[in-house]
Amino acid sequence: MFGLSEIAILLVVVALVVGARKLPELARNAGKAARILKAEAREMKADGTHREPTATYTVRDTPAPAGGTPAAAEKH
Repeated sequence: MFGLSEIAILLVVVALVVGARKLPELARNAGKAARILKAEAREMKADGTHREPTATYTVRDTPAPAGGTPAAAEKH
């Protein structure tokens, strides 16, 4: 999804915007949030209230346009 350079640039921007003093607090809060989420997921599985996510869309099998891509079809 993201390459190493994009992640590095994002971290530098966050450091500049938020400031170096706030980064440890942000990391601590992110860790707490991840632990809470993990604990809640475990609890839901143990209670039996866990549901598998269902798709909210349907995939239709449609033939490709003669040009190969929809953009190519619009150019003609």
